[in-house]
Amino acid sequence: MVSTTSPNTAAAPIEWRPSVNPWMVAVSVMLATFMVVLDSSVANVALPHIAGNLSASTDESTWVLTSYLVSNAIMLPAAGWIARRIGRKRLLMISILVFTAASLLCGVAIDMPMLIVARVLQGIGGGGMQPLAQSILLESFPPSKHGTAMAVFGMGIVVAPVIGPTLGGWITDSYSWRWIFYINLPVGLLALFMVNLFVEDPPYLRHAFRGAIDYLGFGLMALWLGTMQLVLDKGQEADWFAAPWVRWTAAISTLALVGFIVRELTDHEPIVQLRVLRDRNFAMGTMVACVYGFVLYGTTAMLPLFLQTVLGYSALQSGLSVSPRGIGAMASMMAAGILVRYIDGRLLMAFGFVLLGYSTWMLGQISLDIGMASVILPNVISGFAMGFIFVPLTTMTLSRLRKQEIGNAAGIYNLMRNIGGSIGIASVTTLLVRGSQAHQNYLAADVTAGNPTAMALLQGLQAKFRLGGASAYTAHLEALGALYRSVQQQAAVLAYADNFRLLGYLSLVCIPLVLLFQRVRKQSRSSNMIGE
Repeated sequence: MVSTTSPNTAAAPIEWRPSVNPWMVAVSVMLATFMVVLDSSVANVALPHIAGNLSASTDESTWVLTSYLVSNAIMLPAAGWIARRIGRKRLLMISILVFTAASLLCGVAIDMPMLIVARVLQGIGGGGMQPLAQSILLESFPPSKHGTAMAVFGMGIVVAPVIGPTLGGWITDSYSWRWIFYINLPVGLLALFMVNLFVEDPPYLRHAFRGAIDYLGFGLMALWLGTMQLVLDKGQEADWFAAPWVRWTAAISTLALVGFIVRELTDHEPIVQLRVLRDRNFAMGTMVACVYGFVLYGTTAMLPLFLQTVLGYSALQSGLSVSPRGIGAMASMMAAGILVRYIDGRLLMAFGFVLLGYSTWMLGQISLDIGMASVILPNVISGFAMGFIFVPLTTMTLSRLRKQEIGNAAGIYNLMRNIGGSIGIASVTTLLVRGSQAHQNYLAADVTAGNPTAMALLQGLQAKFRLGGASAYTAHLEALGALYRSVQQQAAVLAYADNFRLLGYLSLVCIPLVLLFQRVRKQSRSSNMIGE
């Protein structure tokens, strides 16, 4: 890649290193990032308790999640631009302070509107932390240790959503849903103290940027992301494009996206520098990250739902079944952080996607008779796959960019992963509902008076209810109801299995995509790529 900067401008980014041990920097930024990512999933299992305590409906309580995701998504790509204006360290400290204060407001909320406003503030504070942490880590460690740095980052990003439901379920059952927000207070204050003590701005960020504010670009981005998230979250409830408001909202989102792209490509100081997508590795990396987010978030959304609604697990039990994924993820993150120095990252990613596809295919064999062990093993394999995908994917996606571009690029990269996750959750939710209906129609067609198996089952159920003291007529009605519930359960299981297999196939589709990455040379990376 040919350098476009003068030797004088390139020298500072190459030679600069933080004055403290980079591991202290890593602990400081990851403490804050882990808290933010954990909070994106820890509230999921507490929604019924929140709705009941604040006298809200289930539909209203889902805005606790949606409001956070929308404001978080808007801040992700804007973080790099704001950091150029006020400094990366200052923005990170402001973000931690806003997030921590908003967590306190969430805990003391007296009604649903107050909680939603507090969650919006949480999303604003938390949205900038992921790309800021990523860019700080990449600049604090030398290029030879970028894999290790991304392994540390990946452990926070990947492990936190896994343990979130378990932790949230335990806190909600043992104490109160308010404590899932109160626990952020000591963590946030400690992170604020450590960031102030250990994090430094590189030379090129120490002089505030004085360009004009791209109000139009920011407004179009907020409109695009907000309307898109609204369609994805509420589309299934409204039967998607059958509802006029969904069609109008989707049209507004599309027009806002087109306007945003045109604005950012033509403005001299855009809030999001889309030109960075000209780099082949970054363009491919964002595409793969989007598909990876689709598979990862789709799986993590479906599995707890299956365990609780079909198998009857409690929130805590389903969380414990999913948590072993974190064990595999932690092991593979550290292993991949070392191996990426010696093995072509494309091969590591391909291996990871094979494992991810195999684990989701294993989940595609689920039935009503499976035990917890049948869920834990695929989860461990899935977690083990994460490290071999996340570490080399992040390293190869960002390693060819100049240091000045990493903050902006990290925001785009994380945004695309989250958008993939939002689309994944919306897609699997829709496929579950429609797949269950299709399988139910197919199964119900066999439950007729001419089917001896169905009639034998019905008679057996009637006899069981007669033994319980029911009259012949009541026993017949109860037997029909039980038979119908059995058909519904079997249809739901088949729909879940279809979705898991679909995600497995989608994982394998990523393998040819990772082969399109350009190989990053280990020896010359620091001189020819990072500082160019």
